[in-house]
Amino acid sequence: MLSSTKTTFFLLVGFALLSVLACRSGASPIESPPDLGDQIEVGPLDGLDTGRLEALERAIAREELVAITSVLLAVDGTLVYEGYFDGADRDTLHNTRSATKTLATFLAGIAVDRGDLAAGVETRIFDVLEDRWPPKNPDPRKREITVEDLLTMSSMLECNDSDQFSRGNESRMFLVEDWVGFFLDLPIRGFPPWASKPEDSPFGRAFSYCSAGVTALAEVLDAAVDEPLEAYADRHLFDPLGIDSMAWQQIPLGLPNFGGGTGFRSRDLLKLGMVLAEGGTWRDQRILSEEWVTTAIADHAEAREATTYGYLLWKNSFTVGDYEAPAYYMSGNGGNKVAVVPSLGVVAVITSTNYNTRGMHEQTAAVLADYLLASLPASKLGGSQSAASTR
Repeated sequence: MLSSTKTTFFLLVGFALLSVLACRSGASPIESPPDLGDQIEVGPLDGLDTGRLEALERAIAREELVAITSVLLAVDGTLVYEGYFDGADRDTLHNTRSATKTLATFLAGIAVDRGDLAAGVETRIFDVLEDRWPPKNPDPRKREITVEDLLTMSSMLECNDSDQFSRGNESRMFLVEDWVGFFLDLPIRGFPPWASKPEDSPFGRAFSYCSAGVTALAEVLDAAVDEPLEAYADRHLFDPLGIDSMAWQQIPLGLPNFGGGTGFRSRDLLKLGMVLAEGGTWRDQRILSEEWVTTAIADHAEAREATTYGYLLWKNSFTVGDYEAPAYYMSGNGGNKVAVVPSLGVVAVITSTNYNTRGMHEQTAAVLADYLLASLPASKLGGSQSAASTR
């Protein structure tokens, strides 16, 4: 018979092993996020299907969902779920790649609201970048390129990151020092018979995903405002939101890289999404005008089938059971997303290092729909939470 001391020892070992197995399986109980005094309101999990959230954590732990580093869910302005994985924690600065293109939308909106871009989104970029005229491949149509053309990925320059043969493909831009000059020097694009011209396209714009154009927006805004762009961003965006830890990625000639790569903590990414969800306000402070937000999240171009594009924001719908949930979101390589689902009062952050892999965006779309949205009370989803899927 075992002595009481040995019995106690084996019981402790057994409990320790069970704890390890539980952690490895992602089966630890879901807890409400803590209040960190960072201006983010936190709340209990009441009403959420925590089984869905536990299933999410198990799928991440088992690597059925790969390279997910954080998942945050806010409902009706309150952070109710927060999880960190794959070595990340609350202080990790996530490189969300092109998701941070939307910073240009925030700063362009602030510049328009403050009158720094006198003609608003109709400001012609060469009216601001006078020293850049004439560029290579001069054409009078280049004079007509506006800030809105760059915000909607629909300028007339031949630039397409999805086409390896495009002169404006970002891989070619990375090989030169002057990224803005690279964009401005591009020729006017042509439209073969099988391609839709702007006048024949939905919303009157022919979409072409172009990181170089967003990079050029940094120089446009830097020239338009009355101080260095990083200081302008701090004063009018980051300081009011309490974002005090971030990492700008810069282009070779020193400006912030609006093309992507800025490092943010997950909670700070959530704040950016919540500002859009709240019509431009943050804790009773006006960050963006309501008019700007309404315009930014509207449809401006057709990016692909069933997907439209706002001002550097993607737009499509997610399906949870019988519920169709339209959403707009910041999106970047790896499947990184900051998503707003207005009809459900949801803002979600999903960060991932699953870069340059097939299915990366589909994976985080599934995280959003099959786990986060599916965890909401049935009353929000029209009474149905079954058969969650995305499209």
